[in-house]
Amino acid sequence: MKSVKILSLILAAGITVLILASVGNAQIAKFGYVDSDRIFAEFKEWGKAQEDFNIQYKAWDDEAKAMQKEVEEMMTEYEKQKLILSVEKKKEREAAIETKRNALDAFTKDIFGPAGAAERKNNELVKPLLEKINGAIERVATEGNYDFVFNSSGLAYAKKEYDITDKVLGMLEQQ
Repeated sequence: MKSVKILSLILAAGITVLILASVGNAQIAKFGYVDSDRIFAEFKEWGKAQEDFNIQYKAWDDEAKAMQKEVEEMMTEYEKQKLILSVEKKKEREAAIETKRNALDAFTKDIFGPAGAAERKNNELVKPLLEKINGAIERVATEGNYDFVFNSSGLAYAKKEYDITDKVLGMLEQQ
């Protein structure tokens, strides 16, 4: 993931240098920068979405903790009584503990695992806001006649006329 970001930054820098070199004296490209951290900190809808997510996340976390506590209590009680329990009762208690433990594992996987409910909820809240932010960046860039706008991750906007992706893909296919 980090190497992809570094590669993206290097690629963006290389493209910028190539564009500036090709533009030469004819025109100087106009650049802008967006402070992403400040956008996230000051955009009220983003803060509301984070708050909503945190409330839901805490509810899931509390439920997982309650389930974990129940498993631990069952195990503690079993450990106290296992010397006086019959073989049949031991097996019943062990099976009950295992069932609770499996339920806890399934719950944590379903909620907190990859593509779990927490990730889906976060995406549900964040995706429309990112689209809104990107739309605002594009509008400011086009209205301000910016050629490129960068953010803390790399390139946030570029005029389509500078896109050389097709040329690069063509070169790659020739090789």
